[in-house]
Amino acid sequence: MDLRKLKTLIDLVAESDIAELEVTEGEGKVRIVKNSALPQNQLVMMQPGMPQHYPQAPVAPAAPAVLAAAVEPAGHVVKSPMVGTFYRSSAPGTPAFVEVGASVKEGDTLCIIEAMKLLNEIDADASGVITQILVENGQPVEFGQPLFIIG
Repeated sequence: MDLRKLKTLIDLVAESDIAELEVTEGEGKVRIVKNSALPQNQLVMMQPGMPQHYPQAPVAPAAPAVLAAAVEPAGHVVKSPMVGTFYRSSAPGTPAFVEVGASVKEGDTLCIIEAMKLLNEIDADASGVITQILVENGQPVEFGQPLFIIG
């Protein structure tokens, strides 16, 4: 798995209520588990003879449902046909090929992926409305990585 993708997954877990995330890609498997919300250097002082109460680690509710929603988006998924760098427009400063909410027909250009100094136009393979753009401009993409959701 790409180091940048791994860092993105770690950041996703750190910033969300997800306690654990497991991703399988090809023959590789990554499991990320968030530590408890308690600070590591917390000091608890108790007087002798007092009942001891230990704090419970918070439980992340509905984590599997969140993962299932992230894995199976509603609509047609346009995936990257190659490894390269994702660009939303043909040149810096020009408008993006598509925006969220734009209607596209099969064959319309959605983006460009630069691979080995060659610019490859990626066309829509279905008609509909762009409901999500899953990649940021200038971000590296992997083969088969979801790029757009067409509803």
